Amino acid sequence: EVQLQASGGGLVQPGGSLRLSCMVSGFASVHYSIGWFRQAPGKEREGVAYIQRSDGSKYHALSEGRFTISSDNAKSTVYLQMNNLKPEDTAVYWCAAREFGWLLAAHEYPYWGLGTQVTVSS
Repeated sequence: EVQLQASGGGLVQPGGSLRLSCMVSGFASVHYSIGWFRQAPGKEREGVAYIQRSDGSKYHALSEGRFTISSDNAKSTVYLQMNNLKPEDTAVYWCAAREFGWLLAAHEYPYWGLGTQVTVSS
């Protein structure tokens, strides 16, 4: 059974940083991908960043360069480092998984962890 456990959310002031973690278990091979998604109040869910477990290839959907996805395969954990956070980054963040390569759309991911709330406010 594939399971994902996200953590690391919280309240941070504008300009601050947070690192979200997603612990992954249950895949029979290394051929899977993880995506980070977020949904702000009143907005649609959007993809933030993606990484492929087998070769580490990654894609950052947000063009500002403040967010970085990475993985520690020994810990089966994927991270989302978020720097220079802004109030508009306030959202629930999820990690999600699918077999094989990453795709952009949330509906392509059958496995989801519980969301973690990120609030950016002074």
